[in-house]
Amino acid sequence: MGLLEDLKTRVLTADGAMGTLLYSYGIDYCYEELNVKKPEVIENIHCLYIEAGADVIQTNTYTANSIKLARFAMENEYEQLNRAGVEVAKKAAKAGGQYVLGTIGGIHGIRKIDETLEEVIDSLVAQAKVLLESGVDGLLLETFYDYEELETLVKTLRVQTTLPIIAQVSMHDPGVLINGMKLNDALKGLETAGADIVGVNCRLGPHHTIQALENVELPTNAFLSAYPNASLLDVEEGKVVFESEADYFGKAAVELRNEGVRLIGGCCGTTPAHIKEVKRYLSGIIPIQDKSIEEKEVIIRDAEASAFEPLHIRAKKGRSIIVELDTPRHLETAKFIEGAEILHRAGADAVTMADNSLASPRISNIAMGSILKYEKEVRSLAHITCRDRNLIGLQSHLMGLDALGINDILAVTGDPTKVGDFPGATSVYDVSSIELLQLIKKLNEGISFSGKPLRKKANFSVAAAFNPNVRVVARAVPRLEKKIAAGADYFITQPVYSKEKIIEIYEATKHLDTPIYIGIMPLTSLRNSEFLHNEVPGIKLSEEVLERMKAADIDKETAQAEGLQIAKELIDTAAELFNGIYLITPFMRYDMSIELIRYINELDGRVEGGNTYVEASN
Repeated sequence: MGLLEDLKTRVLTADGAMGTLLYSYGIDYCYEELNVKKPEVIENIHCLYIEAGADVIQTNTYTANSIKLARFAMENEYEQLNRAGVEVAKKAAKAGGQYVLGTIGGIHGIRKIDETLEEVIDSLVAQAKVLLESGVDGLLLETFYDYEELETLVKTLRVQTTLPIIAQVSMHDPGVLINGMKLNDALKGLETAGADIVGVNCRLGPHHTIQALENVELPTNAFLSAYPNASLLDVEEGKVVFESEADYFGKAAVELRNEGVRLIGGCCGTTPAHIKEVKRYLSGIIPIQDKSIEEKEVIIRDAEASAFEPLHIRAKKGRSIIVELDTPRHLETAKFIEGAEILHRAGADAVTMADNSLASPRISNIAMGSILKYEKEVRSLAHITCRDRNLIGLQSHLMGLDALGINDILAVTGDPTKVGDFPGATSVYDVSSIELLQLIKKLNEGISFSGKPLRKKANFSVAAAFNPNVRVVARAVPRLEKKIAAGADYFITQPVYSKEKIIEIYEATKHLDTPIYIGIMPLTSLRNSEFLHNEVPGIKLSEEVLERMKAADIDKETAQAEGLQIAKELIDTAAELFNGIYLITPFMRYDMSIELIRYINELDGRVEGGNTYVEASN
């Protein structure tokens, strides 16, 4: 029985990431070279996935084409590397009879390359020829951002082989390709081009992959596949990391099956532990045969969250509330401006605006901050990342903010570009967030980054980010102290979902004189809760909160009501210990933030939007 015959009656488990494990081993050179120089390392990884339950494995040949190998001056070795990759995979699969797919990765992406489409196709077809000659059970074409490249390759290969062809696109946003094409239309087009299995992989975690597939019809003459990342990508101490529990990934596999997927594996960040859970959850489950879809808009939430005295001074005197409302990812601004104005009237001291959070382009926060200030008299807090600008751009941006009188800023490192809409874009990172704090304070002294006088002192009140969602908060305090020494006037935390964690933050930081705004973000659904817990870097929910959201997963209204109630209970604790509250608006639902502002006002016993302060401990 072949792969396609098996998929008629079964949901098959594929393997997970190869590069993730090699990266964890400290290997930072051409992975495909290991097929020849250290085949035992590759074979061991194949065996780990087979032991975890994989029915299908893929060769370690993702970039083994002449164009990508040229980066290592190995373009003439592609035949040897591909043959060796097939040999080692077939050796690992021999005992268990797993299907071996020859992997071919896409070349065109966001970053411009010199090669034409014709040259790219020639390179990939040459690679496919070697894989086919070496005896693979099918071809896996994965991580293709350029639809034309993938469609052309499928059409070309279809006339050269009768073996199964799996064609997988990668999306920037759920449900849409980089060229604006809907995922459903793209998969239909690949089926027409001759692919036997069509699907998605990479870039997105389970949550958004499932969202994207909700609007995808079952193919007529093909099957669906999905290889999501373990979660959204993060960077810790210069290393790429993914946050996702294996059990969560296994549960997500069942939801993928419910959307019609029959071949389920993992991409970046997944390990044999993830695949083991996929196999366990899919055990005994048969494919669905029918599916109805209802077209819906898919929204990604991008996490990060009036008198004009500095916010850190305001928070030292008494209660201060700031509210996150990120600028639009499109050019329609009316709803954003309306929401910011309503939040201001409700009592928010400032509206915070991220700087292209999750590495996805949004309307410039300096532009929207200027509109809010001069047209609506709304105070804004602009985030500034180290990712998008070199030192020249950073100083220019800050000088522009000063000229506009936007003095409240948050200095952050910035999410890596691989998270966002342009994963091939360059991350600058001329400086770290701590170094940026120091440079901003130089501007406050009237001194340029280069040391030249600026003829005027800037007047920035600078916040720094604080992620308390770590095992022991006290261990994070030395880094806070470094940020204070660098010039941080106050801190803004990631959302916290445990009263105990809030108390732990207080105990670990009560010796600091620097105000802390505790992040509170109301949950909207069980799916939203699980996504935040498992896929968003820096956010963890307590087991109690997850269970409560699970119990409230009856309908939309019940779930949102429970999310607000949880937020209010967290505010009860936070308001006792901290003056600063940072409300993070989910999905532009500023009505939820307004209800929480009113709740805080009632809790403090003050007139809504007034100036009566309540003393707190920090």
